Amino acid sequence: MLKIFLLIIIFLHGLIHILGFLKAFQLAEINQLTQSITKPMGILWLIALLLFLAAAIQLIINHNLWWVTALAAVILSQVLIILFWQDAKFGTIPNILILIAIILFAANYFLEREFINAVDNHFKHNNSVTNEILSEEDIQHLPTIVQKYIRYTGSVGKEKVYNFKAEFTGGIRSNPDEEYMHLKSVQYNFIKSPARLFFIEAKKMGIPALGIHIYQNEKAIFKVKLLSLFTVVDASGEKMDQGETVTVFNDMCFMAPATLIDKHITWESADDLTVKAIFTNGKIKISATLYFNEKGELVNFISNDRYETDRKTYKNYPWSTPVKSYININGYRLPSGADLIYSRPDGEFTYGQFKLKDIKYNCSERE
Repeated sequence: MLKIFLLIIIFLHGLIHILGFLKAFQLAEINQLTQSITKPMGILWLIALLLFLAAAIQLIINHNLWWVTALAAVILSQVLIILFWQDAKFGTIPNILILIAIILFAANYFLEREFINAVDNHFKHNNSVTNEILSEEDIQHLPTIVQKYIRYTGSVGKEKVYNFKAEFTGGIRSNPDEEYMHLKSVQYNFIKSPARLFFIEAKKMGIPALGIHIYQNEKAIFKVKLLSLFTVVDASGEKMDQGETVTVFNDMCFMAPATLIDKHITWESADDLTVKAIFTNGKIKISATLYFNEKGELVNFISNDRYETDRKTYKNYPWSTPVKSYININGYRLPSGADLIYSRPDGEFTYGQFKLKDIKYNCSERE
């Protein structure tokens, strides 16, 4: 709806600029314009019209840089309005409205660009993909229940996984008494040099927010902007580095079971349906307990190495991601989604609910 409203403003405001061109070349009698307009100025009015129309077309086709064209149009338009203020001053109002939209979309572009650049860089430098097949021999060193799980997911007999792209919908909140903020997300994970690059679009009470979660080179950052402009989260640090390492391993367990043969993981069986795993990435070492059912499904993952944070304080509560069901997706049997839970002293707090929409393995480039 907002996009349609913006298109109407850009299109109609752009068309009005034709009046200056028509008057300058005496192609029509324009009584609304009392000031004389030279032919060179008339050309500038025509250029402003063309820029606005070009911006509208780019917006219709979802061109990422429509706002650059629109900004050029607004600048030229406002210069002409100032020069012909007596007749054109009210054109400042639509220019201001369009400029506000430009600022919002530009801020969105630069935040998303940070995510895109990180993804493209990993495809260039951290994406050694072969056609090697995961065999029974590859999983023989794993605990029996982990072997059963990898078979259950349909990973044996398919290519080993070196990266994956996953898409989710769901909700997230910061307090138990809050409504979930609806979201959709896309992420790219790379296995050889562990990286998790996560982009989120959310909306709460109709107000859009964008966020990026980037984990690479053993470091993590988290940024969230409200209305694409106002930074509400900008976090990093050792505790976040450790916590995101837990998340990376959790992703491997649930979304890429074939990666559980990774040499950075050590295993210890607790009983027939429970194992403890230690995942090491450089100087960071985290552990988790994995719980399976008789069918071989991984039904929960609990770690004490992740922190709940309001970005000012960090509290070390057990973190779990129980799943309720499995679905068939692109030839694999994977969890349909999961809850994200911190076990606080006063009870469990479910702060996130995610539903898996799509997953692709061994991508050759960003899609």
